[in-house]
Amino acid sequence: MNEIILMSDPKVAAIPVAHRDEQLLDVRSGTGLLVDERKLDVTGAFAHLRAGVLDRLLDAQESLPDGLRLLFVEGYRPPFLQRRYFEEYAAQLRAEHPEWTDEQLRSAASRYVSPPEIAPHSAGAAVDLTLADDEGRELDMGTRMNASPEESAGACYTYADNISAEARSRRDILGTALSAAGLVNYPTEWWHWSYGDRYWALKEGAVAAHYGPREFH
Repeated sequence: MNEIILMSDPKVAAIPVAHRDEQLLDVRSGTGLLVDERKLDVTGAFAHLRAGVLDRLLDAQESLPDGLRLLFVEGYRPPFLQRRYFEEYAAQLRAEHPEWTDEQLRSAASRYVSPPEIAPHSAGAAVDLTLADDEGRELDMGTRMNASPEESAGACYTYADNISAEARSRRDILGTALSAAGLVNYPTEWWHWSYGDRYWALKEGAVAAHYGPREFH
């Protein structure tokens, strides 16, 4: 397995952001995407993505084998919510590992929740998604979505070897479609894919990210 670069790595934060002026679009409006409402919020922010990300997601949908569909779960996440998720998980890890330094804690927390200042979700650049069949039934991908490394014994890692052959095949199908469309995966979370954010820029060798964190209006 290749070495995993975590979101907390200084190389990620060092990527400049070009701040491309691009709308956040509601993926529920005329896209044909299957949208799960487990992350539904009052404003509907969860269902929004930058236009460039949505275009690529639709390309990935078209390339899937017959009988499979993308199941969209969460896109944009407001900065305040990202901060809360990060702090709550870091506090949990701190309680379990009081001997860890602040740097160790930040690194471990970033396996599961991105540091707020660079979070791809808060830029509208990331999507959490999985596969469903033609009838909209969510398929087994080896873990539940948003399973932590602790809960899943590391099976949440995209290339984990402690999952079934069927789940591995489905992860490969998902990854092939999304990679071909221009998105990159965060390898500690098989469900997390992004385009245009700092992590994408680092992985793709781009000189700058297209999108940085923003507020939802």
